[in-house]
Amino acid sequence: MTVKPMAFTTVEFETKTENPNYEGVFDIAPAELQQKMNQVKMIDVRQPDEFTGELGHVGGAELIVLDTLPSQIANLPKDQTIVFICRSGARSGNATAYALMNGFTNVYNMKGGMLLWNQLQLPVER
Repeated sequence: MTVKPMAFTTVEFETKTENPNYEGVFDIAPAELQQKMNQVKMIDVRQPDEFTGELGHVGGAELIVLDTLPSQIANLPKDQTIVFICRSGARSGNATAYALMNGFTNVYNMKGGMLLWNQLQLPVER
């Protein structure tokens, strides 16, 4: 029996821009994430009450609180594109930088966080 190598699923983002606060981190636009959300793994790094609170969360996003990321990073798929999300883009930028330092290559920060997502009136779950 031969085992096929797992396909490396990378997603390219046209809106990719350098994050001003974290070297090597790239931000992507919420609208483009919405178009490609079924092709990526989305990790929301806010607190549980924020995830279910007034800003809601992106449908399909998994909640991993930023403080717990170091203990959970090994469970994340390195063969998949991951987009980190938070309230404004600061904590998720930090999470993206942390993932890069731990050997992840296809990780992005959602620019503007859930504040911008809501401002653009993109769909949310609560």
